[in-house]
Amino acid sequence: MRQYKVGIIGATGMVGQRFLLLLENHPWFNVVAVAASPRSKGKRLEDAIGAKWAFETPIPEKYKDMIVFDATADKEEIASMVDFVFCAVDMKKDEIKALEEAYAKLECPVCSNNSANRLVEDVPMIVPELNPEHLEVIEAQKKRLGTKRGFIAVKSNCSIQSYVPALHPLRKFGITDVLACTYQAISGAGKTFETWPEMVDNLIPFIGGEEEKSEVEPMKVWGSVEDGKIVKAVTPLITTQCLRVPVSDGHTAAVFVKFENKPERDEILKIWEEFAGEPQTLNLPSAPKQFIHYFEEDNRPQAQLDRNLEGGMAVSVGRLREDVMFDYKFVCLSHNTLRGAAGGGVLMAELLAAKGYFD
Repeated sequence: MRQYKVGIIGATGMVGQRFLLLLENHPWFNVVAVAASPRSKGKRLEDAIGAKWAFETPIPEKYKDMIVFDATADKEEIASMVDFVFCAVDMKKDEIKALEEAYAKLECPVCSNNSANRLVEDVPMIVPELNPEHLEVIEAQKKRLGTKRGFIAVKSNCSIQSYVPALHPLRKFGITDVLACTYQAISGAGKTFETWPEMVDNLIPFIGGEEEKSEVEPMKVWGSVEDGKIVKAVTPLITTQCLRVPVSDGHTAAVFVKFENKPERDEILKIWEEFAGEPQTLNLPSAPKQFIHYFEEDNRPQAQLDRNLEGGMAVSVGRLREDVMFDYKFVCLSHNTLRGAAGGGVLMAELLAAKGYFD
C-alpha cells in the first residue's frame, strides 16, 4: 500500500487528539498538517493544546512542534499538502457542512467525524464492516460537487456503534422492533472527570440530539444505493433512550429485539462468532480480528474490562436471553472514542484507501 499524506482538521479537540495517537505509527497514513480554530493559528501544536490534552499517553514527540493552521482560512494551503483530511471540529452544523464541502471542492477528500453531512443523501455514512457498498454513492456526490477526486465520507454516531453491529447480521431473520437504551461515557461530550466534576456520582437522563441520531442513523446504514443516493431502510422500528453516565470511556447499550422469524439462541451466538466484514477480509491495519466478542459471564461486558478489546475496535456483547415482551434482550459495549469516533474514522479511511478512492 502506498503512503498517504494526511491532515487533521480539529487537531486540538479530544477526537483530534485521539487521531494523533492512532496515526503516530500508522503504516499507511502520515500526518503532515494540523488545523484548528483561528485562536490556535501559528502556535506549536503542543502549546495550542496545552492543558486540554485528554489522555494519559503524552502527545507524540513527532507532532509537538508542528505549527497549527487555521482550518478555514488556510484550507487551500492544507488541501495542497495532503491526500485527504480527517475532520473533527467543534463548530455550528451549517459551518461544518460548508467547511467540509469547501475541502472536497478543493479536490481534498474528507473523512468526517462530524454529524453535519451524515444525512445528506449522496454522502456515505460508513460502519466499515456493515455497509462498505455505500461507498458507491461517492461518484454521484462528486458529480454534484463538480469534483474529480474530492468527496465527503462520514462515520456514524458513536451511540449506534455498540448495538447496530450486533443487530446487523441478524437482519436476515426479519427484525421488526428494537428498543435500545444507551449509557454513554463522558468522553462522548469531549470531557474528563477533571473538566466535568459534576458527573462524578451522577447520571444525566438526556443527551441533546442523541436519541434522534440513534433512531435515524441505523436506517441509513441499512439503506441501499439507488439512482445516486442512499435510500433509507423502512424497517425495523427503533426507539431509544440515551443517558450520560459517570464512565470515562465506553458506551453501553441495553438492547431488546423482536423478529419476524425468531432464531434460536445458539444460532445467534454462532452468527456473531462468525460475522466478519470487508475490513477483516482485506486485513486492514485497524480492523479487529474478531469484530463481535460474546461473553458468557453474567457480569460482562464491563466498560473498564472490555472497552479496549482489540485496540478498542471490537464490539463486546453479553447477557443474551429471551424476553417476555420482545424475543431477545442483550447488552453491548464499544469504545466511543476509538470504534465510535477516531478509530472508526481511521478504519473508514483505510477502507477508502484499499479501494482506491484517494488515488
